[in-house]
Amino acid sequence: MKIEIKCIFSGKVLFEHEQENNTVKITLEDGVKVGAYLDGANLAGAYLDGANLAGAYLAGAYLARANLAGADLAGADLARANLAGANLAGANLAGAYLAGAYLAGANLDGADLARANLAGADLAGANLAGATYGKCVEIGNNPLFILGLTWPVYIFKAHIKIGCQIHSKKEWLDFTDSDIAKMESRAAEFWKKWKKHILWMAFEGE
Repeated sequence: MKIEIKCIFSGKVLFEHEQENNTVKITLEDGVKVGAYLDGANLAGAYLDGANLAGAYLAGAYLARANLAGADLAGADLARANLAGANLAGANLAGAYLAGAYLAGANLDGADLARANLAGADLAGANLAGATYGKCVEIGNNPLFILGLTWPVYIFKAHIKIGCQIHSKKEWLDFTDSDIAKMESRAAEFWKKWKKHILWMAFEGE
């Protein structure tokens, strides 16, 4: 059976695969293996449970209501992808590029978002219970992202990430000027200017 993956905007066939007992999941995995360019792929409602999509190029893809539970999306490009209502429970999104992605109502319970780029992502109503940034940092249901400063600031349930530095809220509160200065040459100036604002947002958010 031949299955075609088409662009939701133009209807153009982006990739096709034919084999006995073929599925959308098999076809998509095969496309990823060969480096298919799947910008705008229409995968609405697709059953992709446990799919190996590491490094996939799915920018702008339409994955609304798709089942991606347990899928490996490490390093995948999902910029501007529509993942509204998608099931991403337990998915590996480490290093994934999700800038501008639409994740409203998505289930990210237990998903790993370590090093993921979430700039501009819409997480309204998303279930982030149990979602982590790496192994030990729980994201929480109301993460806050501050862009446009020297370094991006991510405020999670009990942690704050500034640039590559990620520490608990209490640790950031207790750091001395000397501790901050050791992190990076511009860190002391940055922290002096933004400390009160960042900590206010971090603790007010609780």
